[in-house]
Amino acid sequence: MKLVIAVIQDKDSNRLSNALVREGFRATKLASTGGFLRAGNTTFMIGIEDERVHEVLQVISANCKVRDQLVTPVSPMGGSTDSYIPFPVEVQIGGAAVFVMPVERFEHF
Repeated sequence: MKLVIAVIQDKDSNRLSNALVREGFRATKLASTGGFLRAGNTTFMIGIEDERVHEVLQVISANCKVRDQLVTPVSPMGGSTDSYIPFPVEVQIGGAAVFVMPVERFEHF
């Protein structure tokens, strides 16, 4: 058995949740916050049999898209802010950060 942890952008959350249910996967959905952009994320925890890991990864991949977005960097914490002019920077957001870990024991009560 494996534990799949997928951290995705909030915009993809409902689409992925519906797709997982449609394909017969059970998941626990947690609200989370990204450290870089300080934007809302959703973390899915999915317990899955070893032979079905590839299937769940395909569902995640098909429903979580990478996007380009303009963001304005936060001002520097130290030093002078008088000369700091924040210019928007284009970054890629979205997609999924997925971790697959072995599960030593699983109990369901």
